[in-house]
Amino acid sequence: MTSRPEPARQRRPGFESRILLLGFLSGLPGTVLAMALLWTSDLPPRIQWSLTALVGFFWCALVLRLRDRVVRPIQTLSNMMAALLEGDYSIRTRDTRSEDALGLAFRELNALGQTLREHRLGALDATALLRKVMEEIDAAVFVFDEERRLRLVNRAGERLLGIPSERILGLDAPSLGLEECLDGQGARTTDARFPGRAGRWEVRATEFRQGGLPHRLLVLTDLSRALREEERQAWQRLVRVLGHEINNSLTPIVSIAGSLRDRLARGRRRDELDEDMDHGLEVIVGRTEALRRFLSAHARLARLPAPKMGSVSVEAWVRRAAALETRRSVEVVPGRDVVIQADGDQLDQLLINLIRNATEAALETDGGVRVGWDREGPAVEVRVEDEGPGIPDTANLFVPFFTTKPQGTGIGLVLSRQIAEAHGGSVVLENRPGGGCVARLRVPVGSGVAPRPS
Repeated sequence: MTSRPEPARQRRPGFESRILLLGFLSGLPGTVLAMALLWTSDLPPRIQWSLTALVGFFWCALVLRLRDRVVRPIQTLSNMMAALLEGDYSIRTRDTRSEDALGLAFRELNALGQTLREHRLGALDATALLRKVMEEIDAAVFVFDEERRLRLVNRAGERLLGIPSERILGLDAPSLGLEECLDGQGARTTDARFPGRAGRWEVRATEFRQGGLPHRLLVLTDLSRALREEERQAWQRLVRVLGHEINNSLTPIVSIAGSLRDRLARGRRRDELDEDMDHGLEVIVGRTEALRRFLSAHARLARLPAPKMGSVSVEAWVRRAAALETRRSVEVVPGRDVVIQADGDQLDQLLINLIRNATEAALETDGGVRVGWDREGPAVEVRVEDEGPGIPDTANLFVPFFTTKPQGTGIGLVLSRQIAEAHGGSVVLENRPGGGCVARLRVPVGSGVAPRPS
């Protein structure tokens, strides 16, 4: 059984054609009546033809004018709505003074365009503010799509990964080393090491939807730096108080002890009691002076000046610090020379402390000491390796005044870390798998300096 073809749909005339047709039909009765009266009159044929042409002309002109008056406003409304759909809110209509339905429609459309324009400007301002806030906050912010590919990262995230955003946008979470941080919900803390920094982090991973698609927001906040800053400020206040109180006590002790010693020295009698008193006073003076030097050394933690930035050659800096160690030869493993912006005097003090500690550890096992460096993204990492016994307790490494050395003061590593963080860097000490210890010092290549507390 063969199917019969469906009849083709008749195409309906358009809106403009219907308006034109209705215009002609509305004027048709009057025109036909006028033509009948004209051609049944006794007027000459020439006048009849002239009047017929004139009536036909006015009929067509009025119909076309009617069509234009109906279609043109609708076209204007259509153009305005098309502009609004495309995001152009600057188009306005001028025919808004009349109180008819068309004028009211134009006024409402103008008001809609103004409202949408204000909303868009507000959204642009809010977006610009959000981007500015994201760029300025210290927390690293990452946005991943449903396939766990990076779509947005702020400046702190770039520093954390050590790679500019142009090179990491579009990469997946495993290749960035953020897969473990991205799993889970809510806030948690973890110890992690990234190319730009290592420490203790607060991890927040939440989900949101954009354009109907699921996305994941990851925020990493460095807790170790804030905790160390609070710890350092507490120790600075303690040092200031102790220094003030102890100096107030030491000053009269030193003065009185010195006066008694001078009087005994001017005396002519020297029996056993005088000798004991003189020896005791010598001990008092010596211990008080040693205590004063001890407090002066510890007070440097509270008075470390801000770095004075300048150009520093890493190779020259490392070789200069290694040459100052005279107890054991320090092997320098050469690397590509890099010029960084830093305070050369403070970096010398920092590296000398690390090399001195490594040398003292190596002397216990008659091992060696090596110093090398590498460029890692936006920073330089200097490594000080020793073949000593290793670190028995890493929890108290950076606690001020804590030391296991008989003549140690417990401020060397604390002062070294303070100098590194003042330059925007870090110091980490770890036990090596083959024995010994390695100190990793990271210093940014650029001139960015972390702000110091007042």
